[in-house]
Amino acid sequence: MSDGESMDAVSEEQAYVDRAYSRLDSLAAGYTRKLAEIRRQGGRGNPEELFQRDSFAADYEDHLARLSHVEHQLVLGRLDTESGDVGHIGRIGLRDEDRNVILLDWRAPQAEPFYQATALNPQGMVRRRHIQSRLRKVISVEDELLTSDTEATANLNLTGEGALMASLGSARQGHMGDIVATIQVEQDRIIRADSTGVLIVQGGPGTGKTAVALHRAAYLLYAHRNRLANSGVLILGPSPSFLSYISRVLPSLGESDVVSSTVADLLPGVTATGVDRPEVEEIKGRAVWVRIARRAVDYLQRPLTTPTTLRINSFDIELTPDVIAIGHARARRGDRPHNEARQSYARAVIEELVRKYLEVSDTEEQDWLKADIASNEQVRRAVNLCWLPATPTWLLEHLYAHPGLLKRLAPELSDDERALLERPRGSGFTEADIPILDELAELLGDVPAAESDDDSLESYASATLASMDLGGGIVTGRMLAERQRQGGRRLPLAERAAQDRTWAYGHVVVDEAQELSPLAWRMVARRVPSRSLTIVGDLDQRPSGAPEGGWRELLGPLASHMREEVLTISYRTPAAVLEEAEAAMNRRGISLRHPVNAVREVDRSLRYEELDVAIEQELAFLTAEYGEGQGLIAIISENPPAIDHPQIHTMTPREAKGLEFDSVIVDGTIAEPGDLYVAMTRPTQHLILTPGTEI
Repeated sequence: MSDGESMDAVSEEQAYVDRAYSRLDSLAAGYTRKLAEIRRQGGRGNPEELFQRDSFAADYEDHLARLSHVEHQLVLGRLDTESGDVGHIGRIGLRDEDRNVILLDWRAPQAEPFYQATALNPQGMVRRRHIQSRLRKVISVEDELLTSDTEATANLNLTGEGALMASLGSARQGHMGDIVATIQVEQDRIIRADSTGVLIVQGGPGTGKTAVALHRAAYLLYAHRNRLANSGVLILGPSPSFLSYISRVLPSLGESDVVSSTVADLLPGVTATGVDRPEVEEIKGRAVWVRIARRAVDYLQRPLTTPTTLRINSFDIELTPDVIAIGHARARRGDRPHNEARQSYARAVIEELVRKYLEVSDTEEQDWLKADIASNEQVRRAVNLCWLPATPTWLLEHLYAHPGLLKRLAPELSDDERALLERPRGSGFTEADIPILDELAELLGDVPAAESDDDSLESYASATLASMDLGGGIVTGRMLAERQRQGGRRLPLAERAAQDRTWAYGHVVVDEAQELSPLAWRMVARRVPSRSLTIVGDLDQRPSGAPEGGWRELLGPLASHMREEVLTISYRTPAAVLEEAEAAMNRRGISLRHPVNAVREVDRSLRYEELDVAIEQELAFLTAEYGEGQGLIAIISENPPAIDHPQIHTMTPREAKGLEFDSVIVDGTIAEPGDLYVAMTRPTQHLILTPGTEI
């Protein structure tokens, strides 16, 4: 395209972009007006009217947020068909007042050729145009001819190569940008793949696997709106910093019905404040905890070994082992969680005590008698002793604090392993504790609401536990109370899902999935009964390297539902950096299972420097390349230094997982080969190794 043709094309597309933004502004103004009308009505009306107004207001707010988030680069490109029709592709679909299409949503079936058409398979298209804009101004266009007599643009089949390289060469901003304007053929195939079953996306450094997973979530929310509108999508990431890094992507694609979480934050009401040593983390992640958790709950359901005399209204009533056995049998009949089944157990025991009471007294059975006996302090204590209500947090703390009990319930662990788990009550929980707590929560269930609202139960249970020298007391109904705290206000789907441990998501995306333990995979599977998952990761980035059995070995039971796609092209990481990272792994005796091909060569992308010199040189490079204060440097080390500079981030290799920076300085030896591979492959421009770094 000549300069004159380029200017004409820019002007042509600017007119269309102006039209699209005009419609976007008109829609936003309409929702703003409707929202103001709703708010002017205030709190007048009956409850039904108030709820209806709240629902309308929430919908208008959602629409406004969606429109504001797609403001940047609203129009992505255009397709010209063999028949002469022209269609523009955008972040969202837009129609004018007469319902004529202005923009096709990038996820619509009609938009697929924008990402998939090639010269060898043009799919009825003659031209694809990528439109690059800043704010609302078109700055350039890039045309690709797709006629059948045109050769493929590159062996790697890149689409929109100029736009792609421009995005890769720009300064990192501390958050991930979307790739909707530059999705490549192999990425688009995965994004639009069927939602059923477990899709593994194996991708090495720089292949865009995280971006692919997020765009897939947006695509599924569009393609399966009816199914996912009421269930939502869960995104699981490796760290809070990673979630912050990706937080803008889905809103920029017009989607908000998404819960983002780490494993550590996946259990409502529990905060992981501690950090385990790697060997302790490994012990806690084993699948054997499924059996240990079951034994721990069974421990709360104790037989009565000797008869106990209870004083009820001046009569001595004998509670015998067979009465407790009857209660246990009735409770276990329904295969319900421990705390819920306790109601059946307690009811059966009280009924037997009422029968015995009637035998020794001249009282006739009346409605108040059961309640009177059930409220007797000795009765309540005896009932609790043989079927103790408990929360997951109390039970796990109790196990860790009582070595003898842990030895009895966890014989699969060695003495040394159990010693590593010992800790006093009140020590707090770690991320590796969360899947164990979730396993216990599944077995225990919630304390029934009727009991959780009874203040006397909590004080009574505390006394019961104290009498058993268990300490601490029980926590009653906290999650249920939290759910009611909003006073009936309509919460967004993401908030409702995040507050509910039993929420069944329509789809789950797991990023950096190679890190999850067997027990954590059970926790994930529990949240998606449909087994509709996108699992993203790189086996070569596991600290100890890829397992022999690959993804099937890691996933356990979920592997029966899996299929695997492999991303082979690294768009981000310079070729010399990838080559040196692979060589470093080879020197440690590890061959990469999934090496990738780089598409970028960057001058002086790999060198050795002292730390202070490297920092000075890279700050100067970023200023010269991008401008003052632009771009980011990461210093990655097992013991990262403290440096106070807005453009410099210091972190461990595991904290760096999934992140990217303009320049990376690896400082000092990194023990685990997978961690070294992660550290070396984070940059888009330069990797600097300090003299103390052994690779």
